[in-house]
Amino acid sequence: MFSRIVFGLGLLSATALVNPALAADARTLQIIVSKDKQSLAVYDGTEVVATSKVSTGKPGHTTPSGIFSVLEKKKYHESNLYSAAPMPWMQRLTWSGIALHESNSVPRYPASHGCVRMPAAFAKELYKMTDLSVPVIISNAAVAPEPINHPALFRPNAPEPALLLSDVQLRPAIGSSDGEPVQLAMNTVSASLIPPVAAAPENVEPIRILITRRAQREAVIDIQTYLNQLGFNAGNPDGLLGPSTVQAINAFKALRPAQFKGDRTLTSDTLLREVYAAVGKGEPPNGVLMIRQDFKPLFEAPVIIDNPQLALGTHFFTLHKVDQENGTADWLGLTLDNNLPSQTMKRLGIKTQEGSIIMGSPISNALSRIQIPDETRKRVDALLAAGSTMTISDTGIGPETGAGTDFITVTR
Repeated sequence: MFSRIVFGLGLLSATALVNPALAADARTLQIIVSKDKQSLAVYDGTEVVATSKVSTGKPGHTTPSGIFSVLEKKKYHESNLYSAAPMPWMQRLTWSGIALHESNSVPRYPASHGCVRMPAAFAKELYKMTDLSVPVIISNAAVAPEPINHPALFRPNAPEPALLLSDVQLRPAIGSSDGEPVQLAMNTVSASLIPPVAAAPENVEPIRILITRRAQREAVIDIQTYLNQLGFNAGNPDGLLGPSTVQAINAFKALRPAQFKGDRTLTSDTLLREVYAAVGKGEPPNGVLMIRQDFKPLFEAPVIIDNPQLALGTHFFTLHKVDQENGTADWLGLTLDNNLPSQTMKRLGIKTQEGSIIMGSPISNALSRIQIPDETRKRVDALLAAGSTMTISDTGIGPETGAGTDFITVTR
């Protein structure tokens, strides 16, 4: 379903087409908007294939910074918020009203009501380049993807090599010849006699991965699941504190008055630890890995974040190339500024935002602090396809992430 794009010529002087002869898979593209420079760059891997000036949101209507993707495309659209203002070649980034689109006014300073305005010729060409779900990074300062190699990054499951039986010790077989046992062996088997190993099926739909801190929703789902296993009726594990869940929690606490003495919070860290201990699950996880595909949730699994009092930061990765046969993957990564408000830090238990840059690069340090169970890693590895992305963030799923979106991370 993914088109092969040939970038055309003839863009206006506001646009620079770096490689007009390039044929690229739309899955591997990503768009980066710099609000400081009022510019947009289209990347295929680390190569810039097109650039343009833009105009982002003016004061009072600031364009949000963060990680987005194209959710909807329309050749002609009228604003639902601003007097049916025309928005040709519209590529929607949020359902709340942020988009890339053509405009007759692109002054290269913030002048829009929050959208990213582009010159007419470029907006049309960009529309032709992209498919739905192409990542769009909006950053306060200019950023660029760079190759990154780290053992924590996902790689495809390479097929096991075929085994050749050579120099096998002779073994007696049933039957005899002239009273002597018949000896059989396979020695240096011809390749023509070995059935070919079926190649792993190539995934064509990229996945979206989010690794973040667990929120109350994930903790409540665990509490409901395990209380049900312990014989308490906590209701459907949906992450909501309904009457059945509240009753089950209070009944569980009533059987352990010493552990909950002075604990006045309904769902506390103490409750989570005690429930995990009761079902023999060890220490509760403090992180979660979530997968989306085709704008829909696929699955999620717990992970451990080391040194949780230190901020992870906000990092974005794209899988540019993947070799299923050899089990290799070429990842690119970038880091976005994300200054957390003090209330958010308190809610997440973060003591300092400098934790991810104490030693080495922030992006490598964040990867090194995340422990992913082998079973989960193998499941993700099997889903990898070119164009897959991964976000690491402290702040979890924001309100913009929902039905018909990839993971949307707003940093400012």
